[in-house]
Amino acid sequence: MIRVLIVDDHQLVRSGLRRVLEAEDDITVEDEGGNADEAVRLARLHKPDVVVLDVVMPGRSGLDAAPEIRQAAPDAKILVLSMEDDPSYVRKAFAEGASGYLLKEAAEADLVAAVREVSGGGQYVHPALGARLAAAEAEARAKAEADPLSDREREVLRLLALGHTNQEIAKMLYISVRTAETHRAHIMQKLRLSTRAELVRYALQQGLLDEADAAS
Repeated sequence: MIRVLIVDDHQLVRSGLRRVLEAEDDITVEDEGGNADEAVRLARLHKPDVVVLDVVMPGRSGLDAAPEIRQAAPDAKILVLSMEDDPSYVRKAFAEGASGYLLKEAAEADLVAAVREVSGGGQYVHPALGARLAAAEAEARAKAEADPLSDREREVLRLLALGHTNQEIAKMLYISVRTAETHRAHIMQKLRLSTRAELVRYALQQGLLDEADAAS
């Protein structure tokens, strides 16, 4: 039997979820909660198999409470239930320890399938979000490949291309010399460069400094 805890700030939503889940022979609803603090308390009390967790609730969000829920019931799987269809919310939910992400517009069959999937150790993403999430990740990878440097590394690159030493860069950016050296090593490795001339050429191509700066 899959034991479920439902957490949502709307009574009607909780009642609807309970009705759908308890219609299944292999699922039972242990309890309901209306906010993040209740989610943690009830998870500790019941040690459910699955916590169906709303995101936006009074006080703090469900995602903010997710780490505490996992600590209170280490074996429980968190299935996020949300109206938010932005892929960034999905990534954040999984980063906080969720095993599934379901939109509130989901069909009843999707809810049941999601509960069963996460309770069995799998991961679940609402079908309408799958393609969108994959596209967002592909875009992020393409952006990273086009410009693999972080903002701080780009600043260090600009200063290196202008002829500053590691010691000077450390002083200008309020970092240690070792950190400046590490940034330089990462830049050279990521860009597959080996000389200052190559650094200057790349910095010019990226618009990090103009010809006058490079010549000075």
